[in-house]
Amino acid sequence: MMENSAENTVFRYRGSTFDSMIESLGAVFGTFDADLVGRTRDFYWALDLAGCESAALITGHHQTGFQFRAQWCSEATEHLSIVVPRRGGMGVTYGSRMAEAREEKLLLYRNFEPDSISIQGQSNLIDELVLNWSLIQRTIGETFDIPFSGSLDLLPEVDLSTPVGRTIGNLTEAIIDGIRDNGPLCQSPIAMAHITQALADVVIRMVPHRLSHLLDKKPHMIAPGHVRRGIEFMCANVNQPITMPMVADAAGVSTRALEAGFRAFKNTTPAAYLQMLRLRAAREDLLDPENRMLMKEICLKWGFFQFGRFAAVYRAHYGENPSETRRRVCGSNSRRSS
Repeated sequence: MMENSAENTVFRYRGSTFDSMIESLGAVFGTFDADLVGRTRDFYWALDLAGCESAALITGHHQTGFQFRAQWCSEATEHLSIVVPRRGGMGVTYGSRMAEAREEKLLLYRNFEPDSISIQGQSNLIDELVLNWSLIQRTIGETFDIPFSGSLDLLPEVDLSTPVGRTIGNLTEAIIDGIRDNGPLCQSPIAMAHITQALADVVIRMVPHRLSHLLDKKPHMIAPGHVRRGIEFMCANVNQPITMPMVADAAGVSTRALEAGFRAFKNTTPAAYLQMLRLRAAREDLLDPENRMLMKEICLKWGFFQFGRFAAVYRAHYGENPSETRRRVCGSNSRRSS
């Protein structure tokens, strides 16, 4: 498992300074600043980068180990990294806690969260599969049917000797092999979308995190009639200026009972649930390459009257700015047309 085509990588980027390495990594992560912890002698590095819209692969070789801290700029994009060590290892620290990728263990981490990152061992070789955080956010929303933002508190180490570890490891290796050297997944966006979605689904359903307890509840917690009626009313009127008393009246209960029902069976409030429905509708418009509406028009259509607030909530929910969603869709459409 741990020895594969990374050994035959032809590195396109090389250097002998830490700053030049960080600049090269900016091609994947966007602009960010980083500082070495302590001093490192003989700092030689080599990188190869490959990727498609939903994922990227970083293959890195370093002559010696080192540790650094990253400071993320507002333009940087959020990712979930799955680290596969081929020689040596890699670790991240969260306060006094440390998690590592080493023999028979994968490392999972969201790039904005660690206090520091360390590369371990002499002449190390590491593959890092990078998934757009928007994919993880979307998977969370579809799995739990609740609004979500902030840290997922995902268990960072995955043991490859377990069934879950082997499944995640095999999917990760399939994606890595499929995109390395402009592989077959880079030629098939549909296949790429399906396999990265499958990996995201397994991670969200099988790796412990702060929402995992809801997976056990969900099959047994069928929402009562008034909650379902409230949701049906929201869905039918999502583009209308509805209020929570209107939703409660349609559901046939008081606003207090509606609130209690949503908290008990949806783990959220009716207002937050309505906002999630409106966010989804706005995102569908942004993902439609044929939609020519201005961003402001889309916001107003779905009940968002302050664009700055809309952008902040959208980014918290989907892991990217609304302008980034539209730009990505327009870019893909242009490439298909050319």
